[in-house]
Amino acid sequence: MQLLALTSAEIAFLSAPAGESDPVCARFTRKLAQTLTARLQLPVQVQLRRAPEGAEFATGTPRWAPDGTLATLWLTRRLGGQRMTGNASSFVPKSLLLTLDASLAECWLDAPGAKPPPALSWQLETPFGAATLGVQLLPEPTDMTRWAREVIRHGH
Repeated sequence: MQLLALTSAEIAFLSAPAGESDPVCARFTRKLAQTLTARLQLPVQVQLRRAPEGAEFATGTPRWAPDGTLATLWLTRRLGGQRMTGNASSFVPKSLLLTLDASLAECWLDAPGAKPPPALSWQLETPFGAATLGVQLLPEPTDMTRWAREVIRHGH
């Protein structure tokens, strides 16, 4: 009997943290899938992955790290495109970051007392291909709460 190599989706599944013990991570992962599906008008599957080793906390505000594929997909779909061409890796639209901020802020405020990890990372699967998204969070729950309230207050 010969064993087959694991697919990238299987590797991502096996690399994911065991269980969804952190309510912020679990809720935000679901919210992220819903938000991107609605905004991109195509199905988006989201899988929480392990954050990169040695990830550091952000300062001031959470720092998003969408890859070039996600930036290109966002621009393509928001402009009505039906297929992706090129790469927008050097440009991440502010509207994408504001959308992600609003979703994260809502989830954070819905789970009071959560302790943030330094960073989170997701694998995104769409009919257009796979992308990755990461975020570095603020180190203290009080800093995250202050930031989230500010985002919600100003309608970002």
